[in-house]
Amino acid sequence: MISVILLATAVAIPNGFLLYEKAASKKDDNPETSWQVSGKKGAKLVVNPCDKVRLGQAGRTSAKTLVYTAVPDFSKSEQVVLYAAPADAARALRELRAALKSCGSSAYRYATSAVTLGDEAVRVSGQSYQGKKIGIGGERAVVARRANALILYTQAGEWGKPATSDYAQQTKDAERMLAKICDIASC
Repeated sequence: MISVILLATAVAIPNGFLLYEKAASKKDDNPETSWQVSGKKGAKLVVNPCDKVRLGQAGRTSAKTLVYTAVPDFSKSEQVVLYAAPADAARALRELRAALKSCGSSAYRYATSAVTLGDEAVRVSGQSYQGKKIGIGGERAVVARRANALILYTQAGEWGKPATSDYAQQTKDAERMLAKICDIASC
């Protein structure tokens, strides 16, 4: 057990490990698109309904985050977070689930459902509402945990009513990352 913890604290997320890092590194002259790349261990979770800096921070050893924005109405993100132990990653996912239940409003609501990916996973929809009617605008995400790693894939844009097809790319990306995460996680 001690060797697993020591391994987890010693491993950083290598350059080029994330699925979209190659795309993020390419020069893009389009003023309406941009990539933000961060290797900050303390980066906020990209799925963070309460917008709290501390959400999912306990036990972190490293993180890497990519955010793509296309003006005016589309963004996607990829984030991999490593924790000292699987229990820390599981706690981060529990904290996220609790935040999703408590931090919505009547104008913007969150919904989750379990997904069979990794050790545990959730599918998240954030959706704008106008009164009781679904508005235009929202976010769709897949958050999965395997061992001491948490992986997050999101897309935000002018969504209408949530549909299963809204999660196709995020699910595919999560599956691809889960297939290789044990190269750096303590699986």
